[in-house]
Amino acid sequence: MQYRYVALTLCTLAFTATMVARLVISPVVPQITADFAVSKGTIGLALTGMWAAYALSQFPSGILSGRLGERRVILTALGLTATASTLLALAPSYPVFAITAVALGAGAGLHYSVATSFLARHFDQVGRAIGIHMTGGPIAGLLAPIAAAAVGVRYGWRPALLLGAAVAIPTFTLFWLRIDPTPPARPNVRMRSRFEVAPLRELLGRPQIRYTMFLSVGGAFSWQATASFLPTFLIEHHGYSAAGASVLFSGYFVVHGLTQPLLGTLSDRFGRDRIAAIAFGTGVLGYGSLVVGSGAVVLAAIPLVGLAMSWGAPVQSRFIDILGASERATGFGLVRTVYMTVGALGSVVVGSLSDVAGWRIAFGAVAAVLAFECLLTVYLVLEGRRPGADPI
Repeated sequence: MQYRYVALTLCTLAFTATMVARLVISPVVPQITADFAVSKGTIGLALTGMWAAYALSQFPSGILSGRLGERRVILTALGLTATASTLLALAPSYPVFAITAVALGAGAGLHYSVATSFLARHFDQVGRAIGIHMTGGPIAGLLAPIAAAAVGVRYGWRPALLLGAAVAIPTFTLFWLRIDPTPPARPNVRMRSRFEVAPLRELLGRPQIRYTMFLSVGGAFSWQATASFLPTFLIEHHGYSAAGASVLFSGYFVVHGLTQPLLGTLSDRFGRDRIAAIAFGTGVLGYGSLVVGSGAVVLAAIPLVGLAMSWGAPVQSRFIDILGASERATGFGLVRTVYMTVGALGSVVVGSLSDVAGWRIAFGAVAAVLAFECLLTVYLVLEGRRPGADPI
């Protein structure tokens, strides 16, 4: 096998490991809330903290890769993920649980941006490579919910959370053995200089970056809400058992995984905006059906939601198209930090809305966000706006 495919396989596996550690939490949220005697909104706050820390790690990870090399940063991400997963399972109280969840997000967040820029140097068809790399999340979503639910029902939520460490440790070993050391791209550049405000403001102020960021915020908000609360929504709003909800949650990730490389490849051929519009439009139909439907309608909505949440393949490829080769690691990390930090509010907003107004309003808000994103993207496609134009 060519080395670049080995790298793609192991980067995808590493992304899977960092995702498993975070996704095993969702299926056992009801047990955690009962054990700590807290509300869903309170757990949503901890999960928002985790995802926000994950987002905030994206920019520093790119800077660290310039000083240390991609291999070291990805190995650090896997090591911290294993450690935090173990400590999360041992948390004696909710405050400790919340702080450890934040630490888990921060450690896991070191991986993605660095791995994406690493792969962009090895593949010309970057949309396809990003799409395959992103399947690490859906693979985790396929395996983690069912495994966590099964372990949680039999042994409790604490052993279920240890599954994150059980995946991260062997992945660390494989990556360490098979990936060659990567020399730092900018070993002599002071890290403080990479945090200067003017260059960061210039990058974020580019019209194409602003537009793509706007799309990413809405997509991230929806993804975070789904990853945090879809199983609980299915249990409490539609009456599914924990096992049944976990099967549907895994089904969502199966479709999500299959459609990531598909949408990435289609965006290489037909354009990022057109494919993003299809993803967001499918999300409006899928989440709307989850809110108002029942029975077979809910079953049919799950694949639509899976396709919709594959928006990242075309939209993130758009960022890579815009950024120059020398600024991809740092620049991509910066934009991910910004849009994912805002998007992380999806967990606390949807969790709090479910407490105050019910699940119909909570997931209806997700459908509304995607509807706005879809209308904007369709408008720009119909207007014939090109990537070089200022779309805002």
